[in-house]
Amino acid sequence: MEYFITDQDKHKRLDRFLSDMLPDLSRSFIKKLIENDNIKVNDAHLKPSYLLKIDDHIRVEIPEPKKTEIGAENIPLDIVYEDADLIVINKPRHMVVHPAAGNYSGTLVNALLYHCKDLSPIGGVERPGIVHRLDKDTSGLLVVAKSELAHKSLSGQIKERSIKRLYFALVHGNLPLDCGTIEAPIGRHPVNRKKMEVIRQSNLKSREARTHYKVLQRYKGFTLLEVKLDTGRTHQIRVHLNNLGYPLVGDLTYGKKKESLGLNGQFLHAKELGFYHPRKGEFVEFKSELPEELKDVLEGLEDNVRGEEAEKGRG
Repeated sequence: MEYFITDQDKHKRLDRFLSDMLPDLSRSFIKKLIENDNIKVNDAHLKPSYLLKIDDHIRVEIPEPKKTEIGAENIPLDIVYEDADLIVINKPRHMVVHPAAGNYSGTLVNALLYHCKDLSPIGGVERPGIVHRLDKDTSGLLVVAKSELAHKSLSGQIKERSIKRLYFALVHGNLPLDCGTIEAPIGRHPVNRKKMEVIRQSNLKSREARTHYKVLQRYKGFTLLEVKLDTGRTHQIRVHLNNLGYPLVGDLTYGKKKESLGLNGQFLHAKELGFYHPRKGEFVEFKSELPEELKDVLEGLEDNVRGEEAEKGRG
């Protein structure tokens, strides 16, 4: 990969520029590439803090992934679509997307390594082909890149916010408006580093985040929403809705510890996914129905409403 610096990017740090251009790579991974001479500016080895100049020529070489203990596992996959460039998966609840501390087996990546001969290496050894993620307890649609062409294209579409992502979300309480937009920056919690939160302080690191919601159905004490993401920050929907005062049902990290309606994990399902196919150029869309576990929750709420209406009728 090669980049030529224009006036727009002059004076940016080298690692910051590459982090913006390659959003799927972590800043620490980019620094390792620079330290290992996989990234050069004007054919010279420079520090990550180097400030770019107009016409600088950056060359990036991502090494082939090394062998790792992360192995292929014969785990069934719900494949919605697949071709030579990408694969769209309907991820079940409770499945981790990629290996990390404490989860080196049973992940979506383990299953993909068994199913696919090739996955894009851009995401590194532990995240081959992973362009975007869903939380462990979030079900629904997720696209994985099999070719480098697809990985670069899909990462670019995420950065440009041209990918369509719609979710079902069941929250505690009844929102006063039928639709709305939440615009609030999100960053790492200053004390609990495993959590994210809305950041208002200018001295704390955060990133722009925007979430749109629309009411689909109101129940007694609960509301079913359709949620659309403009940005894709970690835990964005969960953090934004909790900050608004309407936490997701079943979300024990950000929401209520009780009244989970029997759910283990948040009620959040990625129901629609749309993007421009990297090779064909046409916009493709995919849809996924709620899993049975979440359907049962809604049916239980509807039964409660019908029961109350029947009681009123008899009264």
